[in-house]
Amino acid sequence: MGTSKKYIPFWIGLAMGAGVFLGSKLNFQDQSDTLFSSNVKKEKLNRLIDYIDYEYVDEINTDSIVDVTVNRILENLDPHSVYISPEELEGVTESMQGDFIGIGVSYYPYRDTISVINTIKGGPSEKSGIKAGDRILMADQDTLFGENLLRDELAGKLKGALNSQVQLKVFRKGKGVFDVVVKRGKVPIKSVDASYMLTDKIGYIKINRFAETTYKEFKKSLNVLLKAGMNELVLDLRDNGGGFITPALRIADEFLEEETLIMFTKNKKGAVEKNYATGRGSFQEGKISVLINENSASASEILAGAIQDNDRGTIIGRRSYGKGLVQREMSLGDGSAVRLTISRYYTPTGRSIQKPYGNGNKAYFNEYLERYKNGELQSVDSIQVADSLKFKTPKGRIVYGGGGIIPDHFVAKDSTRVGETLNYMLRSGFIGRYVFEALDEKRATYNKLSLAEFKNSTIVDDEFVDGFLLFARRRDIQMNASEFAEPLKRYLKATMAEQLFGTNVFEKILNKNDAMIERVLTLSHNDQKE
Repeated sequence: MGTSKKYIPFWIGLAMGAGVFLGSKLNFQDQSDTLFSSNVKKEKLNRLIDYIDYEYVDEINTDSIVDVTVNRILENLDPHSVYISPEELEGVTESMQGDFIGIGVSYYPYRDTISVINTIKGGPSEKSGIKAGDRILMADQDTLFGENLLRDELAGKLKGALNSQVQLKVFRKGKGVFDVVVKRGKVPIKSVDASYMLTDKIGYIKINRFAETTYKEFKKSLNVLLKAGMNELVLDLRDNGGGFITPALRIADEFLEEETLIMFTKNKKGAVEKNYATGRGSFQEGKISVLINENSASASEILAGAIQDNDRGTIIGRRSYGKGLVQREMSLGDGSAVRLTISRYYTPTGRSIQKPYGNGNKAYFNEYLERYKNGELQSVDSIQVADSLKFKTPKGRIVYGGGGIIPDHFVAKDSTRVGETLNYMLRSGFIGRYVFEALDEKRATYNKLSLAEFKNSTIVDDEFVDGFLLFARRRDIQMNASEFAEPLKRYLKATMAEQLFGTNVFEKILNKNDAMIERVLTLSHNDQKE
């Protein structure tokens, strides 16, 4: 199995969404005999469950009672202490370790059949001859088509032990049904979506989460850009919900001089652990711009805060999410786990950027709506700050704690009907479904296109757009052609590029005319004139 930004199996999508809740490298200090020693409170809970199990008049699934109890306990702690069921844990773990064992295809169920969007380059399926547009009908004796199959069930049938073989029955237009044997292998779940040169001197790297493999991916991309002549870097952390802290610290280390404080944590006993740069970084002199928005959280904020508080670079965008709590994952012994908040983290100036959560989890997670209502997403003047949470950087710049990283240069959210509609259609996969169908009609022709030919073509023309508008109307979605035509062409071509060539080309096309990137280019140009 592989991943696609818009068409990923449910279990991978669930894993991506869990980024905000992920913990750190810290070691829990309590000894096991202390943690699990018996006491009256624990015995009381155990006795109640036993009474229900053995004495209650009706048969009750006490496992479900325990799950409910665990969740209710955690709800009374903080929004980021969470329970992960055994069914969810495997997907979450695979996403954050950065790979899994599968056959190496990106797919989605189309007309009740697994339809291959593309194969992972160099992966098991590509080596076995699987191609984009193929339909996988069976895996060994398991049927993979029909209305009742769930996405996570489909994924499970294609996964297996490393180097194990699976016999697939595949349908391909023009060839019919045929059998192919695929040897399962490690399939990467990339956390670096794109890496390329914006100009002859400015490089761009987009990170979607912080997993075990993120630093390695980032370092490889950074080295390629440096060889290409980069002396300015744009680090895109928009919509990055966080993840493991260690990769964020290692990336920050690439930019900061030796003994520069990156962040520190403090637990309930007051113990402080500080993290410093080693001085071994390969980009300590070049200019850095970090892009953030209201969905940049956790490890993203640690990295952005380290850059801002050390006067190392410029933060561009909108106020970040505001998560300053550190979690550690702990097994509950039955295949489930709990991520428990064990400390708070602070930026180098001493800021806690954790937003308040005293009004309950619902209010906490709906805080975005409050930002929307008070106009913060459209105007920097609407961002509420407290003088009591004012801090100064070494160069005397004022920064604030109390709920996210406030950017140095604000860029308003596109609130037009066009922008919001197209972004929703992109995230939900609606655009991708139309593009897949269009590609599928002329698969042989499209597969022959080189990247250069694709970039220079007018493949997404007015007729292609009209086809999408008709596709939308048939599903009761009305779109004004005069409003949507030009931006829709960019979204359609970007999505087509992703299905044909991958996420790097997708981001390149989608980033054209991007407001935050345009601000970076303007600031860079102004600096050069001074």
